[in-house]
Amino acid sequence: MSRDPVPNAFAAGVPAWLARLGGVRNLVRQEILAGQLADLAAEMGRPLRIVDVGCGQGTQAIRLAGAGHQVTGLDPSPELLATFRADLGEEDAAVRDRVQLVGGDGLDAAQLVGGGFDLVLCHAVLTYLDEPAPMLSALARCAAPGGYISLLVRNGLAPAMRAGLRGDWNSANAAFNTLDYTNSLGLAAHAHTPAQIDTALAAIGWVRHRWFGVRVFTDHRDDALPQAEVLAALLAAERVAAQRDPYRQVAALSHLVYRRATVSSAPAGARAAPFSGTQSE
Repeated sequence: MSRDPVPNAFAAGVPAWLARLGGVRNLVRQEILAGQLADLAAEMGRPLRIVDVGCGQGTQAIRLAGAGHQVTGLDPSPELLATFRADLGEEDAAVRDRVQLVGGDGLDAAQLVGGGFDLVLCHAVLTYLDEPAPMLSALARCAAPGGYISLLVRNGLAPAMRAGLRGDWNSANAAFNTLDYTNSLGLAAHAHTPAQIDTALAAIGWVRHRWFGVRVFTDHRDDALPQAEVLAALLAAERVAAQRDPYRQVAALSHLVYRRATVSSAPAGARAAPFSGTQSE
């Protein structure tokens, strides 16, 4: 059964997003996330079939293909996919051959790319959805029985941190009372707590496997990259903080990894539970 297309809430922010890929904030996000994904892939101990739902410009997908994994990228933005293709064209033929790109909405992922994936990525997508549960159900349909789902969301445990680090006290005070905000691209966005995601995925038989923070010390940094030795020290600190409490609890982003529960009472065809507004963990 066909359904009406879902508007791409990120579309208006694409030009601004592409323009800032070289800055500190994005580099820290991509480097820290890449290391976490590499560790997750190493747990499985073999080349993986991976689908990146909302792959964007393909930073993580290209790295994973370079590490020997088969990667399918799915995104609704022709502009982002064009950037992905251009960057992929700079890679060796072996890497290019391990990547497939598909245009379309993540809600249709199972129909567009199939299932049986060892790792399903969905990074910075739930942020732009008013109701994430249908997307979570769509991701679950793509995963193999022993597969994992990797989500990157704005951290709902500490939504005031960025504004506070920047000295924007009015915005910081307002952020204590809501998980909804306007992001740096000027788009309406939503933060989510780990507990919210846990509850929604538990309804369809998934449990949290890992929780990382991403961008603990640098979320307020809009400047250019520092010198190599400074950047190396910065990234080393971010890697440690990403896995340690209380630091990961105040990170800008939460990287949450899920696996199917060993014993699940979720009925066949169950849907992820709707989200509540709580900020508790």
